[in-house]
Amino acid sequence: MEKKEKKKIGLTTMIFISLILGAFAGIVLHYWVPEGYVRDTVIVNGIFYVVGNGFLRAMQMLVVPLVFCSLICGSMAIGDTKTLGKVGVKTMGFYFVTTACAISLALGVANLINPGIGLDISSVETVEATAAEAASFADTLLDIIPKNPIQGLAEGNMLQIIFFAIFIGILLAKRGERAASVSQFFSQFNDLMMDMTMAVMKVAPIGVFCLIAKTFAGIGFDAFLPMLKYMGAVFLALFLQGMGVYQIMLKIFTGLNPIKFIRKFLPVMGFAFSTATSNATIPLSIETLDKKMGVSKKISSFTIPLGATINMDGTAIMQGVAVVFVAQAYGIMLTPVDYLTVIATATIASIGTAGVPSVGLITLSMVFNSVGLPVEGIALIMGIDRILDMTRTAVNITGDAVCTTIVAHQNKEMDRDVFNDMARV
Repeated sequence: MEKKEKKKIGLTTMIFISLILGAFAGIVLHYWVPEGYVRDTVIVNGIFYVVGNGFLRAMQMLVVPLVFCSLICGSMAIGDTKTLGKVGVKTMGFYFVTTACAISLALGVANLINPGIGLDISSVETVEATAAEAASFADTLLDIIPKNPIQGLAEGNMLQIIFFAIFIGILLAKRGERAASVSQFFSQFNDLMMDMTMAVMKVAPIGVFCLIAKTFAGIGFDAFLPMLKYMGAVFLALFLQGMGVYQIMLKIFTGLNPIKFIRKFLPVMGFAFSTATSNATIPLSIETLDKKMGVSKKISSFTIPLGATINMDGTAIMQGVAVVFVAQAYGIMLTPVDYLTVIATATIASIGTAGVPSVGLITLSMVFNSVGLPVEGIALIMGIDRILDMTRTAVNITGDAVCTTIVAHQNKEMDRDVFNDMARV
């Protein structure tokens, strides 16, 4: 009996518990602990800030080498370019379709709820917004090829890292025995990065507690009140995408039980929620898919890093709702052509978006410019975006995991017995 008890509280469960306790601690600090040096400087901006961001930086430190080696090993393991091409096309196709679905769903939900109608703009806490330069589609495509791969690695440019890593992986697979020592180096370095990730993950419950506690201690509920309709629309669209669209696709394409999938993947969603970064969640996603779902690392080490870079469905949802919200708040009428422009622009903007906190707000200015909405409108939603950012990150990584499971199933790289074994929750 004692062994069973120990098994129940695994690392992912501890992360989830820390998430809830952190939110509770943050709310207590915000409402029941008086402002002052101890609360604000020592606890919130001292201990919580340093420990939380220290953990986040440790995770981010591992992302580039892990993704680089992971993709080389994934491309190498898939082997021939024909199979790799099939996996790549399926994955990219899935990511594009779900992003377009997500933005369309968001526009539908927003027009149903009408979050901006009747809003008193003066009651909303605003933050200064900056506009992003919109790159042309041709430049976005060209930017995938690194002029200097070392610079791409140093700057953490994920699309360039993906391109360079896949290129190396394919050539290593082609060379076979002639490149055995190089292949072995990347495989062993990949194992080392996974071990390092698991070592950092041991302090994840403490890091998650501090990150969440700091967020809630700063926000409270006051900033939410005028924005409840907007937040409700975003949350509803995110819920429908994460628990509806993805799970229906999982059932249709694999026949697997969506409830089992959600139960096993929920702690990873909790981790993504607390860190608000898709990139930091890559190692935990790969590990969970391998150990709990029976998905081969051969597939996940290719599709998960790719998804963390180009599959931003949660971000697309926020952008769709934000467009309708700001248009209504400023009394601007959007035409059907405007909506189609938003779907196209948000889908393209999600490609190459870095998997880091609040990046969706930067790309949102491109979407606003495409339909002539005032960029100042972004200032309306910046104050409460952190909590939405956390939720949409959880949706982003769920989409990546569902796609990976479907692709692995179709390529016979999945152990269904492991997936159905609920002792592995």
